[in-house]
Amino acid sequence: MWIWALLPILLTIFATGGIWAVFSMAVVNGSVNVTVEFPYISVCGAEPPQSCLFGQVMNIGAFLVTWVCVIRYQQVVDYGYQSSLNIVSLVAGCLCAVGGSLVGNFQTVNQIHVHLLGAFLSFFIGNLYFWLQVALTYRVKPRHGSKWIGPVRIICSLVCTVCLILLVPLHLWEERTAAAICEWVAGMDLLFLFGLFAVDFGHIDGHFFHVMQEKAAMQNSTTTLEL
Repeated sequence: MWIWALLPILLTIFATGGIWAVFSMAVVNGSVNVTVEFPYISVCGAEPPQSCLFGQVMNIGAFLVTWVCVIRYQQVVDYGYQSSLNIVSLVAGCLCAVGGSLVGNFQTVNQIHVHLLGAFLSFFIGNLYFWLQVALTYRVKPRHGSKWIGPVRIICSLVCTVCLILLVPLHLWEERTAAAICEWVAGMDLLFLFGLFAVDFGHIDGHFFHVMQEKAAMQNSTTTLEL
């Protein structure tokens, strides 16, 4: 059912558009000055009114990321590949979503330590998530997207890794513009990787959620009624 392919696409378009809208608001109202240095994503969303929009964008984005990660996990299971690799991947994806929410709700000017924790989870653990997805791409059959999906995921994950490796020393050397550019590239790259799940989700026929009761509880309930 092709409609499920719209979910990761919606995530990418919504989050990308929302973050750049926050950037535009920050530039227009003078919260950041791009002629002095290019700002970090979080700096753009640190001050009101754009901080309100930033928090909403990150919260909704975190929800969509979690939903995408859970569906991808179950898809891999349904293809007959239930493994620790898939479980670790799910945990990493959910931690990435939590990190995004922390980044949006704990601004640098208020709670810097919580904000940095969220940034680590969303960027570094998010990057780990997609390296795990690269491994799953080559282990799970069928592989959607023919032969191109694997190399594209590898290249994008590699670009993100390089940017994150450069980000830390550039920030410490006070090369803030270069560090900020690395952060923006890494962020847009991760969102693009989430959008690539549209290739896999286009082959999903349906998505269901079931609540299973424990057998013991059901038996006790039946016994009580009989008495």
